[in-house]
Amino acid sequence: MGLFKRGQTWWIRFTYKGKQIRKSTETNEKKLAERIYRKVLGEVAEGKWFEKLPDDEKTFKELMEKYMTEHSLPKKASSERDRSSLTHLLPFFGESILSEITPKLINQYKVMRREEGASLCTINRELALMKHSFNLAVREWEWIRENPLLKISMEKEPPTRDRWLTYEEEEHLLLVCPLWLKELIICAIETGCRRGELLSLEWSSVDLFRGVVTILGKKTGERRAVPLTKRAFEVLKEKEKVRMKVRATKEDLVFTHPVGQRVNINTLRSAFEEALKRAKIEGFRFHDLRHTFASRLAQMGTDPYAIQRLMGHKTFTTTQGYAHHYSDSLKKAMEALDTFRSERLKLKLAQN
Repeated sequence: MGLFKRGQTWWIRFTYKGKQIRKSTETNEKKLAERIYRKVLGEVAEGKWFEKLPDDEKTFKELMEKYMTEHSLPKKASSERDRSSLTHLLPFFGESILSEITPKLINQYKVMRREEGASLCTINRELALMKHSFNLAVREWEWIRENPLLKISMEKEPPTRDRWLTYEEEEHLLLVCPLWLKELIICAIETGCRRGELLSLEWSSVDLFRGVVTILGKKTGERRAVPLTKRAFEVLKEKEKVRMKVRATKEDLVFTHPVGQRVNINTLRSAFEEALKRAKIEGFRFHDLRHTFASRLAQMGTDPYAIQRLMGHKTFTTTQGYAHHYSDSLKKAMEALDTFRSERLKLKLAQN
């Protein structure tokens, strides 16, 4: 008999149009489950049973509410980005029944967003959010049969940004920053941590005796130990002195503004943009401080695997997008090759 138990609930298993179907009877009583099973088999034999999924009832809005509750909100680093994407997705798809969201409709959304002036990167981020939520609806929630996003091509984005802070730009930038922002920028450059990782860093994760901070990767969910440079160590040492004099927040955050209060993202963004404007630095984002960290390590000839570990990347491919080289550093590499060839030729001549 195609009757089996999962936890406390009885499930039924049968074949419909050559496909194995498994459905919950939503009961823990075996006799009732057996009656439901016999009824379903009878409907199948008479051609009266049809596979039903919630895609004819559930709306896109309900899908995204479930997604945000179970998958986005627990991940603080991505929840802000997801909420931003939803401000565009919900007005267009919100009340649509899931079965009505077709590749044709999704393509109409892409065209609309391009006409509104949205960047290709932004459109891809919105489509990626939809794709992930629909994947969960297919594989885990059993709301729909297939993911319409699988038939949609992503926008072709421009080449990866090649922007980092020169030492001269850094000097100019720090001169015009208020102390709280200056400390944050220095630690971002010296550790390569993401903005969210720094803003959520607590003193319990700082070990000044060993000169190490432990970072919980918001994207990977993995912990990594980041050794402190002398410069980063001095910043944190001074901040600890201030911490001892004021009442700490409940979370005991390292970086706060005003003192003792969590840094507001919008306040940070406007203060950073103002500092860039005063320092006359163009085309630069806070995230590029992370690029700066990796690029400087690469330019000094640091082992690529070490850079990957410090950045908290799961693959080296991701690290390559951050670690850039000055043309001068590449020139030195070629000069080293010429020197090696020249020394080898001299040795060969000497042997003859």
